[in-house]
Amino acid sequence: MSSLRAYRRLLEVAGPLYVLVAFLGRLPLAMSQLGTLMLVSEATGSYGAGGACAGILAVANAVAGPIWGGLADRIGQRPVVLGQSLLAGAAMVGLVALASTGVTWSLLGVVAGAAGVMLPQVGPLARVRWRPMTAGSGSEQRRLVDTAFSYEGAADEASFVLGPALVGAIIAIIDPSAALVFAAGLLIVFGSWFALHGSARLTHRDATATLDTEHTPISAIVVVLAIMQLTVGTVFGSVQTGSSVLATAAGMPGLTGGMHALLGVGSVTLALAIVVLPESFGYEQRLRVFASALLVLSLPLLVVDTLGAAAITLLVLGCAVGPYMICVFTMAERITPQRRLGAVMTVLAGATGMGYAVGSTLGGRLADWGGYTPAYAVTVGAGVVATTLALLAGRPLRTEQERRREPVSV
Repeated sequence: MSSLRAYRRLLEVAGPLYVLVAFLGRLPLAMSQLGTLMLVSEATGSYGAGGACAGILAVANAVAGPIWGGLADRIGQRPVVLGQSLLAGAAMVGLVALASTGVTWSLLGVVAGAAGVMLPQVGPLARVRWRPMTAGSGSEQRRLVDTAFSYEGAADEASFVLGPALVGAIIAIIDPSAALVFAAGLLIVFGSWFALHGSARLTHRDATATLDTEHTPISAIVVVLAIMQLTVGTVFGSVQTGSSVLATAAGMPGLTGGMHALLGVGSVTLALAIVVLPESFGYEQRLRVFASALLVLSLPLLVVDTLGAAAITLLVLGCAVGPYMICVFTMAERITPQRRLGAVMTVLAGATGMGYAVGSTLGGRLADWGGYTPAYAVTVGAGVVATTLALLAGRPLRTEQERRREPVSV
């Protein structure tokens, strides 16, 4: 099956409306961190307070995501995602209202944390739906599921490019409060729509299956994959920090968002194209190749000293980021039973968020000491860790696939 036909078949199976709803439903999460940072910074006059509240939101979401994913595995996505969408939307509006009253930033941090806990991880949960949605496609199913994961990787990357861009545009036209209220509105409408879509029923397990399997442990190799995904988050956080320092030093701090977006452009492009690779080029092999590319393509960041050079480097580096993430998520899907897929997908997404916090924090501390080059060195360090783990995990991943081998259909 050609890649073009595979994408066309996905649209036939799920419907264009579902694809649109699932994409718009993940934008609020991508908008929430920058929106919170700008809202609290303006309300308190402190970027430190804004950054702390944004960090609290991100960590709370990363920690709570797997809990909600596991609950969705047990009782179905519909009630879980619907409740999350409504409550998170209310919390975001509450944060806007509270920020206008002049309260201390610590109280704003509590509300931001509550919003982070409730924000649904639509991208990972959308991945869970593809296996049952394609169950009637016979011998084409494995190819369709792999194509779906390539699309989902591109969609996640696109959302984290478009989301902050929307926040910036709304702030430029109106103010930070409007940006966060808009994100809340998107979540209430499209998050709820995603929850109520008919495909949500396909992920629900009956009560008997739940009792029999709810204590099944997650494979140890999934933990390794989560650490590998954490390295991607570290790349994101350190790149954003290093680019911010470089842009500020060049007298153009407003270009920080655009620099980070370049990483997403390359990532989206290659993520969509990865399906053209032959099936004989196994995912554990791809993981080694793209992890190595992540390291090699990040090395020029240690010598860049202009925005132009950094922009080219980040655009090229993104070409490794998207395929690497797709390999991690796809390998996790292949070795995880359907009954645990929601928990595992949200664990990987949570690891990305935690990695972002690690990258931005460590990169920021090193930048205070030596500028943008030490911050970018964190990016290179993440590449070293990713490559090492990919080289060591190849054989266990093959063994786990064989051990867990089961029909893809559910």
